[in-house]
Amino acid sequence: MNSELKSQGYRAVFWDLFGKLARNGTGFVVTVILARLLEPSEFGLVAMVMVIIGIAFIFSDVGLGSALIQRRRILPIHYSSVFYFNIFIGSILTIIIFLASPWIGEFYKNEAIIPLAKAMSLLFLINSFSSVQNNKLRKELNYAALAKANVGAAVSSGSIGIALALCGAGVWSLAMQALSRGIIYNILIWNASKWIPNLTFSIKALKQLWGFGFRMFLSGLLEIIYSRIDVIIIGKLFSPATLGFFDQAKRLNELIVQYTSGSIMAVLFPVLSKIQHDLSKFQKVSIKALSILSFLVFYTIGALYVVSHDLIILLLTEKWLPSIAYFKIILLGAFAYPLSALLVNILSSRGNSKKFLELEIYKKIIQTINFYIGFLYGINGYLYGLVVVAFLSIGLNIWFASREILLPFTVFIFPILLQMAIAIFSSFFTFYILNPLNLSGIIAIMINGILFSILFFLINWGAKTPSAQYITTEISSFIKKDNK
Repeated sequence: MNSELKSQGYRAVFWDLFGKLARNGTGFVVTVILARLLEPSEFGLVAMVMVIIGIAFIFSDVGLGSALIQRRRILPIHYSSVFYFNIFIGSILTIIIFLASPWIGEFYKNEAIIPLAKAMSLLFLINSFSSVQNNKLRKELNYAALAKANVGAAVSSGSIGIALALCGAGVWSLAMQALSRGIIYNILIWNASKWIPNLTFSIKALKQLWGFGFRMFLSGLLEIIYSRIDVIIIGKLFSPATLGFFDQAKRLNELIVQYTSGSIMAVLFPVLSKIQHDLSKFQKVSIKALSILSFLVFYTIGALYVVSHDLIILLLTEKWLPSIAYFKIILLGAFAYPLSALLVNILSSRGNSKKFLELEIYKKIIQTINFYIGFLYGINGYLYGLVVVAFLSIGLNIWFASREILLPFTVFIFPILLQMAIAIFSSFFTFYILNPLNLSGIIAIMINGILFSILFFLINWGAKTPSAQYITTEISSFIKKDNK
């Protein structure tokens, strides 16, 4: 990777991570406040609507955004054509969900969902106005602009949601928070990007993006459906409160993705796309990213696992106690998504959307089996099944990635298993040492977190693991460059 691209990549990772920390930190504080003001059942109602919205969202782009980033030569006509296409699709989706809201309410046997679905259908149209600006800034690695827009929208919409909750708006405070965030983000991202669509539209330009984009769309559709269908099933079979507990546990788990792989993945796709024809560089960047990511993922999972019980009670109060058990089981397989995101990026950034789609189909077959078998034993059965799915999915991802860039399977699996073993040992030792003390509350969180961190870092640097060496090298390089 040339020095300029590497420098751009570092800046992009920094700004994307800063944006996620600020935005998600704000979102986390807002969620904690709203969780204290609202009931679990109200979170469950919004989750029922948002899962339908989330699945339909994939149709608003049909993979054209990824194609804009991956394609090396992009003209103004490509951007403007995708922009107008997105608005058209967004309008259609808004109308469809608005008209389908009575059926959504009937499906869940809950009429309170109908007005929520009608209001939140506007998200399709609102978000369609910022899709091209998002992808254009990502392609340019201008994550500073994206971070500032995201943080501004999160702070403003969070304040609106809290104000409405304090006024007694109930579930509508959550709905208005989502809608206002979309509107504010549009205003900020338009101002930041300085890009304005011209009055041109070309079917030919869309077709040029379609070959790669359509397969990415199908892959994304499968991923969205299978990542949200558990919410639909739980919402259908159990009470809104039970869904609220599950959804809150799932949201906490998403912090692992956001704070470990989120920034790296957002930046790595455009960076790898730029070096897709230099196999040697591509291999080195991929393995280095996997080693660093494995370290971050398993450290975060282990740290959250040892503090989860006291952390959830401290932040959300004891009315959210059932979320703890769900969260701990989810954590056992939480490594799969961030590591898989990196591995499938290897396929997508090389332009191999056919293999990408084939891989997703295999993984979804495995997940389908778990949906059938898992829910026979309730929510816990399904969640433990996800842990098995996580291991099988990682194996498939490594198999496809290793064949794509001509590296042995063992080169990929070694850093993952090594960091997993270190995290398990550090977690077990932490519990073994501190359990007899019967600590609780913020003291338990601090001591558990500190002890786990010391053990995890000492083992890594003492054993000179590849992950620790990569991180040390990159930090040293960054400090030297900063001093110059």
